[in-house]
Amino acid sequence: MAMLKALVVDDASFVRDLVKRTVRQRFPVIETTDAQNGRRAQSLMSRTAFDLILCDWEMPEMSGLELLQWMRQQPQYENVPFIMITSRGDKDHVIEAVKGGVSEYLGKPFSPEGLSKKIIKVMGRKLKDAMDRSGKSMASPADVFKESANLLTRKPEPMADNPVASTSSSPSPAAPAATPKQAPSRGSMSLASVRFAESTLKSVVKDINLTEVRVIAKRDQVFPGILDQAVVDIETGEGQMARLNGYVHQLQAVDKRQDTDFVSVTIRFVDEDPKKLEDLSRFVARFRAGMR
Repeated sequence: MAMLKALVVDDASFVRDLVKRTVRQRFPVIETTDAQNGRRAQSLMSRTAFDLILCDWEMPEMSGLELLQWMRQQPQYENVPFIMITSRGDKDHVIEAVKGGVSEYLGKPFSPEGLSKKIIKVMGRKLKDAMDRSGKSMASPADVFKESANLLTRKPEPMADNPVASTSSSPSPAAPAATPKQAPSRGSMSLASVRFAESTLKSVVKDINLTEVRVIAKRDQVFPGILDQAVVDIETGEGQMARLNGYVHQLQAVDKRQDTDFVSVTIRFVDEDPKKLEDLSRFVARFRAGMR
């Protein structure tokens, strides 16, 4: 029987399901409820007491930062752990979240181990006591509970003075590398960095629409697995960067040879934020125009 309650907030149902599945498998004493945006989360939090909030930043109607700021003004949620899970890992956003009272900050895409460690860190003794009372243990194979047992013997630590350091569990956005030599191309090229939980893929956008993007990358890089989480960073012009959440839908050799130099990766988008879809729509239009 669940003894603790967590609220998972993200506009992408795919991401909510990933978070809930990780919590269910690793922490059977935590019951999860989900909300598609901050406004819905606020409504649920006003009616039910939650022990942990796992929340995205960019969402329609009410952002994760706005929810955090509201939450810290409520006496019952003044000290409840809040983990911000977001594709925005730049220093300014991290500092803004710290000022708002965030407990921990986890970059997308995240691994189950990375998320579990953050939950263990912020829940501390409360989680350990609940697990002990239930007689249940953590799920293998990662055995994150043992790996982070030292975190359970002390109170949750505040964020470090240099908050950017706390985001090291996920790779930070990096500037795209130079276009791969002899990479297949057509028309005006757009560079993209595709971030995964353990690596970043430098690539060229081959095709894109409102539901997916196909990129070409050199084979000598670290490639993900099918259905792995991904964040696609695309230069949209005028110094702007689009960060689109998705998952790996397809991996395919560009040439019909085993020694092909390039691999095609298709990422299906999962964002449901109208603002992100509007930005994506403008980029797709410019991309199509450049191909003519």
